[in-house]
Amino acid sequence: MKNYFIWAIIILISINTYSQLNHKNSEYHPTTNEKLFVGEDLTYVVKYAFFNLAEVRFKVLEKTKINNTSVYKTIAYIDSYPDLPFVSIHQVYESYIDSSLFPLKFFAKIFSDDTVFVKYNFIGDSIVEMQKGKLGAKKLWLDSTAIIHHRMQDGLSILFYTRMNCGETKNLSVPCFVNEKEETTTLNFYSKSEPVLIDSVDYEIDCIRLDGSTDFVSVYGLTGSFEGWFSNDKFSVPILAKLNVLIGSVNLELIKWNKELWSPPSFKN
Repeated sequence: MKNYFIWAIIILISINTYSQLNHKNSEYHPTTNEKLFVGEDLTYVVKYAFFNLAEVRFKVLEKTKINNTSVYKTIAYIDSYPDLPFVSIHQVYESYIDSSLFPLKFFAKIFSDDTVFVKYNFIGDSIVEMQKGKLGAKKLWLDSTAIIHHRMQDGLSILFYTRMNCGETKNLSVPCFVNEKEETTTLNFYSKSEPVLIDSVDYEIDCIRLDGSTDFVSVYGLTGSFEGWFSNDKFSVPILAKLNVLIGSVNLELIKWNKELWSPPSFKN
């Protein structure tokens, strides 16, 4: 049940780009890019009304190889705050992304009394090998393969795919492999510059907005729609995101980053 909630959080933070060409209703397509860099470190707070619920941290750890293919090892940590009543969420996601910004491997750990792991191996554009079970146990709950017809993003790689495709107005339908099946995320990008204020910066940040939706609905009441604002510069850093739920709106806001590598651009009217 929590997997849908976490997927929505990652979607909100991750989708932050706009195409260089003026396309409408264009199909999802691969791209080549080498903009990922080891050392990136971004942290976000999850807010509901006046309450801070959790932190989400994204990092690019290293460049390594899988089957002689160069990949970036990326990771996301999701942790609820210890004083949050009734809910305890501690999860780690890893995605190994090649130069075309598609995943070769995905690994997740969901920490609880019985820590669960999920592993996907993406074999080209035709097969996903799936494993799921209790960490350390000898028997798997799931050990199977899924037949696919095109390359897909996972719940973490979509962050980097979308960030690295910069441009202007564009609509995309992106196939993603989540919860052991194919889902679709629709993205609508806009080119108008907008000012955004967050608590960790004392000036208006120059941002670009997008919105979109997913084709699945969470048991937590997520409607599937979202919107986000991203830095209007070559880094396209996610700044702020909003998700509609039955009880209101959940916000995700940037609170920490590597200040030696990047500074939020100032909005100029």
